[in-house]
Amino acid sequence: MAETKRTATLSFDGKNFELPMLSPTVGPDVIDIRKLYAEADVFTYDPGFTSTASCESTITFIDGDKGELLYRGYPIEQLAENSHFLEVCYLLLNGSLPTAEQMENFEGRITRHTMVHEQMHYFFRGFRRDSHPMATMVGVVGAMSAFYHDSLDINDPWQREVAAMRMIAKLPTIAAMAYKYSIGQPFVYPRNNLDYASNFLHMCFSVPAEDYTVSPVLAKAMDRIMMLHADHEQNASTSTVRLAGSSGANPFACVAAGIACLWGPAHGGANQACLEMLREIGTVDRIPEYIAKAKDKNDPFRLMGFGHRVYKNFDPRAKVMKESADEVLDLLGIHDNETLKVAKELERIALEDEYFVSKKLYPNVDFYSGIILEAMGFPTAMFTPIFALSRTVGWISQWKEMIGDPALKIGRPRQLYIGETARDYVPVVNR
Repeated sequence: MAETKRTATLSFDGKNFELPMLSPTVGPDVIDIRKLYAEADVFTYDPGFTSTASCESTITFIDGDKGELLYRGYPIEQLAENSHFLEVCYLLLNGSLPTAEQMENFEGRITRHTMVHEQMHYFFRGFRRDSHPMATMVGVVGAMSAFYHDSLDINDPWQREVAAMRMIAKLPTIAAMAYKYSIGQPFVYPRNNLDYASNFLHMCFSVPAEDYTVSPVLAKAMDRIMMLHADHEQNASTSTVRLAGSSGANPFACVAAGIACLWGPAHGGANQACLEMLREIGTVDRIPEYIAKAKDKNDPFRLMGFGHRVYKNFDPRAKVMKESADEVLDLLGIHDNETLKVAKELERIALEDEYFVSKKLYPNVDFYSGIILEAMGFPTAMFTPIFALSRTVGWISQWKEMIGDPALKIGRPRQLYIGETARDYVPVVNR
């Protein structure tokens, strides 16, 4: 529980109201307004809740001014350099880095849960072949509650644990199945002898007719993409998971709600939008035209993949992602691709042009992740599903934390009503 050290005074209509101020371990102090409505009969107005703390959390901290992202206190740069995705999963779920024995046990549990119920194969076949993979994932993940009845009781700590393991283990399988289904290829079963990222790539790109060996460079890049997207504080999809969970909904339904929210282009579709923008520009010689459009306040065009609504300086994930992008492109020998040339030139301009530098419009994680995923062979429709399977551990960690919070209440935002006042019904013949 955050400490109460000071109070803030709110004055209106000749009355003063003392509001407690809570001090976090890092970040700005918070004014506690939980009793404001009961004591003062007023609400606060905060569209988007951008100035409102909806919960206490010990999981992730972002300092947008410093360009800092911490998972349980560990800088993302250190984790990306020294750790791997499943270790980060353990960290987010449990609050500390695992011992060697704990890590071995955790990896074993995840590996043994990667297969999905065989009847789920028939569920996939109910979708049209041209369904977007995110549409398929929303339906399938929500339907997991119809297949795994033994992990639906949110009041049972063991069932919560099993549900968490299942979703972290099965989301890559479900995402890969959604991809295979969309391109008309047979489903590929998971392999217990492969690591988490390699297993996902194998399920996406192998076929029964021939052997497929996962490149360690591509597996490392995929592992980093997953790690960098594992959690990001109280964003829209995480808040959706928490809001759904506050009603007592089962964890599979809550994560399905998070996936649906992530599907929105303003949230999870940024790397796809960035790649589509690069393709729209087309060739390097057209870049000046689009730079001019981006600088024109009256032009609706926006450069995607630059700057971030939270990071006011630089995105700490972008540097790590750039390293992976260079490694992947070198491995695959992709240097003559026109889209890549446009990306490289835009990157150079953004790091040198005074307009971009002064506004701190640096390339962000979405700029590089889209390039990597396309180079690996993923269609743009798979970018957001990969984001979803990466973020699942963050959603589950936040959900578990919320369920264990003694201050938990069902979410119920208020409104500033500006509609009609009470009026009498008029029969249709008199209107």
